[in-house]
Amino acid sequence: MHPTSSLSPHLTILNTAAPAVPAAPTIPGFYLRSRPHGFAAHVCASSQNLCQVRQLTSTELLAQGVGADAVDSAQLVLSELVGNSVRAYGDCVPLVVEVYVTSHGVAVNVHDPDPSTLPRRRATPLDSPEAETGRGLGLVDLLAPGWHVRRSPIGKKVRCRVPAEPGWG
Repeated sequence: MHPTSSLSPHLTILNTAAPAVPAAPTIPGFYLRSRPHGFAAHVCASSQNLCQVRQLTSTELLAQGVGADAVDSAQLVLSELVGNSVRAYGDCVPLVVEVYVTSHGVAVNVHDPDPSTLPRRRATPLDSPEAETGRGLGLVDLLAPGWHVRRSPIGKKVRCRVPAEPGWG
């Protein structure tokens, strides 16, 4: 694979056999790569980059024929996982976010650079009016049951599958 379009020093779209991912505006700390039925975004965590990844998620999944409810769930899972990484490592943490459709649903994977710090579920009930934080992984449990963490060449990967019927199936 080789770059076919250099939009800025910080953003390059690669040409692969996958459908074209919509071009993202020039954003520092944001590198986008197509993959079959989705994309991988290498980002420096920021609110601007999270908004862009959420928008790309919606655009790509809808183009793949995924229903609106599953798209919303994938966006929420993505937001929770990125938010957990930012809380653990601070703003501007380098992340790789992968979103793609499989025959088993929508894969949402977030890689961060620390293989030793693992996400932990808190005992906070989702419906607790006293809880101000700690509900994120509970939401991920509901929307992407069976998520898990694996070491990766980058550090670690939180791997989720949002149940959905692929439109291309």
